[in-house]
Amino acid sequence: MFRKSRSVGLGLALLLSVFNSAAQDMTFDTIKPLSEVVVRAFGQKRNLATGLISVVGNTSLSNKMSLLSEINTIPGMRMEERSPGSYRINIRGSSLRSPFGVRNVKVYWNGIPLTDPGGNTYFNQLAYNNFSSIEVFKGPASSMYGVGTGGLLLIENAISPHTEASVEYIGGSYGLHSVLATGNIAGDKFSTKLTYAHNESKGYREQSAVQRDNLSWMGRWYISEKQALTAALLYTDMYYQTPGALTLQEYQKNPRAARPAAGIFPSAVEAKAAIWQKNLTGGITYVYHFAQNITNQTTVYGSHNHIKNSAVRNYERRIEPHFGGRTQFTFEAPLASDNRLRVDAGAEWQKGDYSIRVNGNNKGVPDTLQTDDEVSTTIYSLFAQVVYTTMSNWTYTLGASYNKAKVGFTRLNVEPVLQQPFAFSNEVAPRISVSKKWDNRLTILGSVAKGYASPTIAELLPSTGIINTALKAEEGWNYELTAEKYLWNELRLQATGFYFDMKNGLVQQRDESGADYFVNAGQIRQRGVELFADYVLRQERWKWLNRAVFTAGYTYSYFKYGTFLKEGNDYSGKQLPGVPRSSVTLAADMAMANRFSLNATYYGASKIFVNDANTAVANPYHLLGVKLGYQLVIDKLNIKLYLGGDNLLNENYSLGNDINGAGGRYYNAAPRRNVYVGAAISYRK
Repeated sequence: MFRKSRSVGLGLALLLSVFNSAAQDMTFDTIKPLSEVVVRAFGQKRNLATGLISVVGNTSLSNKMSLLSEINTIPGMRMEERSPGSYRINIRGSSLRSPFGVRNVKVYWNGIPLTDPGGNTYFNQLAYNNFSSIEVFKGPASSMYGVGTGGLLLIENAISPHTEASVEYIGGSYGLHSVLATGNIAGDKFSTKLTYAHNESKGYREQSAVQRDNLSWMGRWYISEKQALTAALLYTDMYYQTPGALTLQEYQKNPRAARPAAGIFPSAVEAKAAIWQKNLTGGITYVYHFAQNITNQTTVYGSHNHIKNSAVRNYERRIEPHFGGRTQFTFEAPLASDNRLRVDAGAEWQKGDYSIRVNGNNKGVPDTLQTDDEVSTTIYSLFAQVVYTTMSNWTYTLGASYNKAKVGFTRLNVEPVLQQPFAFSNEVAPRISVSKKWDNRLTILGSVAKGYASPTIAELLPSTGIINTALKAEEGWNYELTAEKYLWNELRLQATGFYFDMKNGLVQQRDESGADYFVNAGQIRQRGVELFADYVLRQERWKWLNRAVFTAGYTYSYFKYGTFLKEGNDYSGKQLPGVPRSSVTLAADMAMANRFSLNATYYGASKIFVNDANTAVANPYHLLGVKLGYQLVIDKLNIKLYLGGDNLLNENYSLGNDINGAGGRYYNAAPRRNVYVGAAISYRK
């Protein structure tokens, strides 16, 4: 079943050999980088000057095999796992556009777009040690990051200012085995970081095993006081089985079962349902300071994805090369009377040429050819933004972009050859915000932004194999108001209310065979409230603590269809499926003076409708995860031991439901109570 794990030893050997050879050739010192401008979402990080940004760090993750528990602590954000290795992410919305994978959420890794020009993101290609922080921008980011209504993720994999190396092993329930290794070298003119990760599991359900090998490399050259060059490479070789969704009766009888045979379709086991996935992405970023207040950052990249999907209905093979670039100029300068001005302007362009072949599936082997398509896609965005800050702490932001997408399908297996072009464009996608910060550490932010998202390739060519010529781009206006207040220098409170009025919202449907296709739903009204608080305990007050952070979040999502008529059914006014009306998160991260540490997370969700008619639901659930660790320092060695568990309340719940599943196949059971142990050793020179 698996390509058993010579790859683990090869990956570790490669990591250690590169680390040792580089260590012999370099003179080490503390990094002395130039004053590099790192482009952040809307020019700010972790404040309310121009937009609300949430940040997830990797220093205290309760579970290093999955980001679900940490990402789901962010109000308004929801990450799902249909089966190990198969992720969905939505921000302030439903997973209606993401039956498989991540769509309508823009993702960048070290400035390189992981979202391809076809609109899809293979988020599962990332391992724990591929990132040091994830910045989340909620709502339309069109004024700076192109098309999209579902939000933005900026992933950074920072190079440490220290020369160091680490190796970690994790083992746990359901045959879990993981290895994580990182080497980092810091020098005056050049710094580099190499990571390797291996993860495998037998899975909770039948036909849900997974194996992933991941390798990443980053190098940074400090060319001069004005110039810096960064290169990054990310490679993933992954195999994961797909057990398929169950009906309610099947789910209640045996949630660990894979999808059984039904009608003319075999079971998931008989079809050997699985995905083989290889992703290779590389890019170079060049930063140049023309003057003290003028900077340019330019990134060029290339990516190649090779996917084989042995599904119950068919056997699909996709080859997806794409490339592109992004350039951004930044001007920032003080003005009279202590006012400040920042101007960002630039462009982004992506091009892809894909090959998609679909055959029948004969017990995991490609059979008779069904469709053979070549797909060409091009997108580009021109953007500009101005931020003006006054001495009285008023900040005014005005940004806009022009976006265009072109897609062409060439069907080769029919005579005459079928060619089907598409073009989607919006004239202007503006964003306006105003914020005010008072001396009592209260900040108020109001914003209005237009979101625009053209259909992805997977929506224009869904698993029915029929090219959908009727789809339109979805668009709408988002109105948002946020208040943030600090109390006692330890407690931060945030409250956000928003209203997103979307037209032509893209909604997933399924035909009688279970194949997915998409329609425009008319109007979707998304109203929501997000509350967040974090509290930091100070060491001088609590001598037994080194640090402690407590967070709490609440999300209320009142998402409903406006006018939505489909095939004689009226879904107008129905609640949007795939998202809970209410969710609550709690988290604690504590490091004690006696070298013990404790990390705990709680997530609770109300019931979730799983079809447009609101006649079927996934039940509410409560998830508790806890990790207890101990740290020992011996000279330059740091040793960490830990024990943890997820779903400690042993809930039987479905995560990553198949919305509008044919024949009532909605439910994908998540693992019951599971535990893991880990050991890590690191060296810092």
